Amino acid sequence: MRFRVLGCSGGELPDHRTTCFLVDGRLAIDAGALTSSLPLAKLLKVDDVVLTHSHFDHVKDVPLLADLLVGLRKTPVRVHASTECARTLHKSVFNGKLWPDFTRIPSARSPVMELRPFSTERAFQAGGLTFQPVPVRHPVESVGFVVSRGRSAFAISGDTGPTTRFWKQVNSTPGLKALLVEVSFPNRLQRLADLSGHLTPRTLARELAKLQRADLPILLYHLKPAYVPALRREVAALRLPNVRILEVGDTFTF
Repeated sequence: MRFRVLGCSGGELPDHRTTCFLVDGRLAIDAGALTSSLPLAKLLKVDDVVLTHSHFDHVKDVPLLADLLVGLRKTPVRVHASTECARTLHKSVFNGKLWPDFTRIPSARSPVMELRPFSTERAFQAGGLTFQPVPVRHPVESVGFVVSRGRSAFAISGDTGPTTRFWKQVNSTPGLKALLVEVSFPNRLQRLADLSGHLTPRTLARELAKLQRADLPILLYHLKPAYVPALRREVAALRLPNVRILEVGDTFTF
């Protein structure tokens, strides 16, 4: 699996793009930086978008992508979302008021975009990969994923505060090559992080203590741009092994 970071921040500024990871050039995990990162020719190759949850910084390029691709594809882009997330997109985005309903444009039989709800409890297939969703702790229905192909896998936490099931799933997954974990606010904003379902370096360290593999690469993302210097200092102070903060443009092979 070829993995490319298009966006890995918890907010958008000129040097920061919101969450979006591209796998094998054809599948995106979250859509915070698709249309701002890829030229049209490469966007046309994206057949699947898999969403962790419905918050704007993770879905914002789904409607923008639909508008760009209308009339240019023979098959719809498949957007995989949890039942609640899919419902939110239908009701609040593709409602003909905020944005045209591209799930019925140019026609109901041949739309540019198709929403495919998934259960938060069952694995599903997308882009030749197997996604095992795991509910995590966030104000809206949100999941992390264990993503696998054959004997190779990686895991991504999604937006979450302290949680349990995700770590059980990670610890029981063979062939895991890397773990992506969010960290959003500095320690002084612990209460805000707890209320909004995010991690600080303090709670990140407690979460990583649940991990049973000491050699697994830990890739941090979702840092809030206003607090990046403080977050970098606090993460470094933890002296955690195998931990690095992701940057736009990072690429990996899992």
